Amino acid sequence: MRLERMSNDKFKIFLTFDDLIERGLTKEDLWHDLPRVHQLFSDMMYEASDELGFELDGTLLVQVYLLQAQGMFIVVTQTDRDYQDEDEDYIEMKVTLDESKELIFSFLEFEDIIQVSRRLYNLGVVGGSIVHYQDYYYMKLEEEDIQELNREQIIALMSEFGTPSIVTSHRLCEYGKVVMSNQAAKQVYDYFINNTPE
Repeated sequence: MRLERMSNDKFKIFLTFDDLIERGLTKEDLWHDLPRVHQLFSDMMYEASDELGFELDGTLLVQVYLLQAQGMFIVVTQTDRDYQDEDEDYIEMKVTLDESKELIFSFLEFEDIIQVSRRLYNLGVVGGSIVHYQDYYYMKLEEEDIQELNREQIIALMSEFGTPSIVTSHRLCEYGKVVMSNQAAKQVYDYFINNTPE
């Protein structure tokens, strides 16, 4: 489980499906076993609170994004901090669950794109597209880009350099700046790696 504070009243959690299994849940349980899912979220909120020094009270808006094979990306926003209740430990969670079939990762630096493209190209991935949006670079791989390859291996490799994205391709297409529209892994490899003197 990876945690990151985003602001005074917001933090994010990334939980892989392996993390879920360690906690005794499967992806299917998220849709069907509400008591266990509620317990999972409660446990995660308190773990995040301890690790990030985040005081939990009032109402928590919990947005859960199920990412194709990577796991869950959870954004927690605290609201109603001034809520007064006789029970000082009052916490209300409002959970929304969304599922994405897209394989999109965000990267902080273009250097990360170069490094991941080198490894993707060496695995036989030549496709993909790259978009710049709100200070991040996003790389999207289509089904046909990885259909003959081990999907989990590709996801693990991209996770080393980036973060699974909750920004949809529609938003990237509408508001982002296209850096490379196709064959991104090959283009990055050709421009930045293959032309580098040994």
